[in-house]
Amino acid sequence: MDNGFSHIYGLIGYPLEHSFSPAYFRQIFEKSGMNNCDYRLFPVRDIESFSFILNDIPHLYGLNVTIPYKEAIIPWLNELSPEAKLIGAVNVIKIIHKGTKIQTIGHNTDAAAFIRTLLPLLRSHHSQAMIFGCGGATKAVAYSLSLLGIPYIIVSRGKKGPHIISYEELSISLINKYPVLINCTPVGMFSYPDEALSIPFEGIGPRHLVYDLTYNPPLTQLLKIAQQRGATTANGLQMLHYQADLSWEFWNDR
Repeated sequence: MDNGFSHIYGLIGYPLEHSFSPAYFRQIFEKSGMNNCDYRLFPVRDIESFSFILNDIPHLYGLNVTIPYKEAIIPWLNELSPEAKLIGAVNVIKIIHKGTKIQTIGHNTDAAAFIRTLLPLLRSHHSQAMIFGCGGATKAVAYSLSLLGIPYIIVSRGKKGPHIISYEELSISLINKYPVLINCTPVGMFSYPDEALSIPFEGIGPRHLVYDLTYNPPLTQLLKIAQQRGATTANGLQMLHYQADLSWEFWNDR
């Protein structure tokens, strides 16, 4: 149901009760004088539900995509932007209505938003990074680090490949070797607020920058421990805002 709104936007993923996106986008609508717009949550347990959302909401013009569908959504789309193709993950979809036909274009604004938030925090000794996770957010972060010329390794529980190690391979000295630590996993987020990554925290010190893409809660267990050990820390709230602004521009061809 559109409830009188001419333009519907939303977020697809699962779970979504932690999301700040509706409130932020409604601020954007208000500032833009777009009283005919609404932003909704679509918490779906399987990616197949995407087609039902498209067909059931005729005034749907854009979606953001979050965990766990940033990669799984790709086969369901008609087209990808150059950035989305290079990254291999989508966090925003433009929906174009042509008569009875619907065209979907996937794009990635995570990378640009991450770079924008990371650059002010970087210091000369932040020469290499360690990324935790192996999903769509990791792909955007890895792509961003490559653009910045920062070498990285990925820590994953399941995947294997170049630049990927397991959690069992971590050590205090290895953590100490990588002064930029980036969490792209859901560990510590709203659904798991008391959990922290299983890593040797003793390796973290004042020279570290610890960035957790989670923004709810604003201070995860990872960030709490990192702060206690003197590290510079950042959460993902500013990145969320930047990627939302870029999503709005993408939907409106700005």
